[in-house]
Amino acid sequence: MNGASREALAAARERLDALTDSTSVDAGSLADELAAVTALLHREVSLRRVLTDPAQAGEAKAELAQRLLGAQISGQTADLVAGMVRSRWSQSRDLVDALEELANTADLTAAQKRGRLDNVEDELFRFGRIVASNTELRAALTNRSATTAAKSELLRGLLGGRAERTTERLVTRLVTAPRGRSLESGLESLSKLAADRRDRMVAVVTSAVPLSDTQKQRLGAALAKVYGRPMHLNLDVDPEVLGGIRVQVGDEVINGSIADRLEDAGRRLAS
Repeated sequence: MNGASREALAAARERLDALTDSTSVDAGSLADELAAVTALLHREVSLRRVLTDPAQAGEAKAELAQRLLGAQISGQTADLVAGMVRSRWSQSRDLVDALEELANTADLTAAQKRGRLDNVEDELFRFGRIVASNTELRAALTNRSATTAAKSELLRGLLGGRAERTTERLVTRLVTAPRGRSLESGLESLSKLAADRRDRMVAVVTSAVPLSDTQKQRLGAALAKVYGRPMHLNLDVDPEVLGGIRVQVGDEVINGSIADRLEDAGRRLAS
């Protein structure tokens, strides 16, 4: 992408990050809905052109998107899509490419919240190597005469129970809806998205009361020093923490709350 589309995508990424940073948002469901909108606009070329027509006012295009999609997807997803069509796009296809990237990013964010992003990145790489070395498998996955159901079933047999659920979801979407890309380039794009996401470390911070701006800055700086990279803080308030904070980065938990200390003390006394 270039020009207006690059700027529009950057703004959409920021809105997605703000949305998925909320602990109340199901990133996996968001990914499904964004993927559904991607498929719709890929299929309905005339609608895609209307929603990216530079001659139309951005607000009018946003209202049209809300009217068409509002009953089919959650309000959060509809607002995200409406924000995207308000932006200017250099080509109508760029909007669909951006929606697909956001769907994949939402799935990767879900894996990151579970502390499984490193596994997903590794599995995408290894699956790409397997495909590159197995011509029969590649032919089966790229066979245009094969049905979506048949390809999905093949991937379930290959990945189901053996790979992360996010990996299976990403690969299945790529194989069943390649949108003109080669399997290799699609897997390479997914691997890059995963790597980019991994560089954005997220700490889930639970405290009894909201942290002040100064406290957030100090905590972020301390965690960045420990982990060696910038740290984004997802903040949650839980009165049951009693005091102090609880920090989770991936599957690593740093317990600093009074409740945790009392529980630890109780366990030591009982033993």
